[in-house]
Amino acid sequence: MQPVFKNRCLITRVIEKNSFKMEEVLPELKEFITGYCERYKIQKVDPDALTVNTSIDLDLDIFDIEIDLFLAEFTNTFRIDDSKFTWYKYGYPKGSYTVDMIKILFGYRSNWVKRVANRVYKPKFRVRNLQEAMKTGRLV
Repeated sequence: MQPVFKNRCLITRVIEKNSFKMEEVLPELKEFITGYCERYKIQKVDPDALTVNTSIDLDLDIFDIEIDLFLAEFTNTFRIDDSKFTWYKYGYPKGSYTVDMIKILFGYRSNWVKRVANRVYKPKFRVRNLQEAMKTGRLV
């Protein structure tokens, strides 16, 4: 709370940081993603940095055959029906050599590097899709 004086009257106003509440990633899903990346030595993932907008292929570097293995383990772990799943809806994530070079040269922590990488390569699959599958029980 921050006091505000206006015309000799004390008015208290609540100032909230980020007044809108973004949907948070389920703790089980965070644990699965960080455990998977650690187990298969893909990259170190901070569970607090995972959001529903985190891209599986661009931010976590899981693409090509690795994403198929990731989804197979995901569906087995959480008992999710993937019989109707097809890559035609999302486009098969293949990765990008240009994005790899950008990551090597500049790292992937700065916002401007992430924006450039998003322009060069459009992310295909996000954590939002996995979370929706956990809620509905189907990966579509």
